[in-house]
Amino acid sequence: MDPASLQAWCTDGFIILCYFAAIFAIGLYMGRKQDSLESYALGNRSLPWWAILASILASEISAATFFGTPEAGFNTLNFTYAQLCIGTILGRIVVGKLFLKPYYKYNVVSIYEYLQKRFGLHTRRWASMTFLISRVLASGTRLYVAGILLVIACKTIAGAATLSKEDEILLYIGALTVLTIATTIYTALGGLKAVVWTDVLQASILIIAMLTTIGILFFHTGWDTICETVAAPRPDGVATEPWAVFSTGFVDGGLGENIKHIFASEYTIWAAFLGATFITMATHGTDQDMVQRMLAAKNAKTGSKAVILSGIADLPIVAIFLFTGILLYVYYQSNGIPWDPHHTQTVFPQFIIDHLPAGVRGLLIAALFATAMGSLSTALNALATTATKDWYQSIFNPKATERQLLKAVRWLTVLFALLLIIVGSVTAWYTVQYGVKGILHIVLGIFGYTYGSLLGVFLLGMLTERRGCDIGNCIAMLCGFLTISALTNLIPMEKWFGLTMPDIAFPWRVTIGTIATFLVGLCFRTPSRQPSENAHETS
Repeated sequence: MDPASLQAWCTDGFIILCYFAAIFAIGLYMGRKQDSLESYALGNRSLPWWAILASILASEISAATFFGTPEAGFNTLNFTYAQLCIGTILGRIVVGKLFLKPYYKYNVVSIYEYLQKRFGLHTRRWASMTFLISRVLASGTRLYVAGILLVIACKTIAGAATLSKEDEILLYIGALTVLTIATTIYTALGGLKAVVWTDVLQASILIIAMLTTIGILFFHTGWDTICETVAAPRPDGVATEPWAVFSTGFVDGGLGENIKHIFASEYTIWAAFLGATFITMATHGTDQDMVQRMLAAKNAKTGSKAVILSGIADLPIVAIFLFTGILLYVYYQSNGIPWDPHHTQTVFPQFIIDHLPAGVRGLLIAALFATAMGSLSTALNALATTATKDWYQSIFNPKATERQLLKAVRWLTVLFALLLIIVGSVTAWYTVQYGVKGILHIVLGIFGYTYGSLLGVFLLGMLTERRGCDIGNCIAMLCGFLTISALTNLIPMEKWFGLTMPDIAFPWRVTIGTIATFLVGLCFRTPSRQPSENAHETS
């Protein structure tokens, strides 16, 4: 490597080291005087709404979003993906107005405690285990995505255009291991307060980095070039609707054909109003990862304010990421830079490494670390809290002291970090060997199979008073999972039963799973014992 390049990478390295020094300092500082599970998991319910809002945004913008949303803009050359933000706003309004009040009423630490108090212990444990498995798989998959930029950087520094598959897999495993260990340290030491306040820093770095990138891309292209390039036919022959914001999903054909096409389409106005709303209710109302930071507010009203405003803030942030993808397409085309239409997930990370100046490149790499570590830290904190409250205390040590619970939640944080490294490594191996369809499909696809079941049983508890029972809910959740598995051919319906199933895009999976779970749950009546009696059970 020549001296100029070495100096440039040293500048980037200094910026990245400053970022790591800041988050470790926050983690150590926030870890002082923690003496209970509630102080570790909920920050003594004392965090301001604006910090919770920033933490929600930082957690949502994972490495998958960091690369996947610009990839969507690069491929479509429009903003139709952003219309899903309609559903995220509507879903958060429901979460803020419907879900948070009972959580605060029963003073829960794990939101699955609510299900025990409403239905019984089996529902709580079934839902808790569903969350733990889903979150480990999804967060572990996200880890692989965070390793993409680091692998490309290592190739560039080493001067190797290509690596053997074995070496590339080892690079991925090394990158995600280092990232996970660093995140585990400050999460285990500082608890939710460290997670939230580092998220505030991470969200700030992310926004600055993305706006800087847009400025650089715009400077090197110009508005006239942007308009001409986007309007011209794509070299890969893919049909697009340049600058479109809404898509109805209608096609030539009858009513049945249009309904079939709408359910098979990801980014339509119908998916925005229905599919995205159900997804958001599931991810922000029944996922300990998201709800835990809302419960760190002093009351339900403050938590509701944070989650609803975070939905409104989502729209401009998604638009920034999509516009970055459109500008990337223009930059690649106007400069004659080749790109593989089958591997567009590497377009943004390759641009960061190859075309950004020193300093700005370091800022973008720090922003990637911020997004990856922000979502990872909240996942670790939520997984450890749920396992401690719903399993360790409930089954293995009902009389555990606060000191024992605090020790358990920290060790479980380490355990889940190891599990995430394993899942991320397997994902990296599979992806390098066989390739991927798209980043967002990997992450969002996992939630589609299980979160409908979670949302269905929570809605059953909150919208009815005398429907649903402990065993019936477990049957209902299983039915919700099997319904989506059949519709998406996870269960080979054509091979086993000779049935050809329609294509179901990821925004609709949670919706269908929720409806199936809710309807089956309605068939069972709540036993005569009142929910208020359940509130006195050991949690």
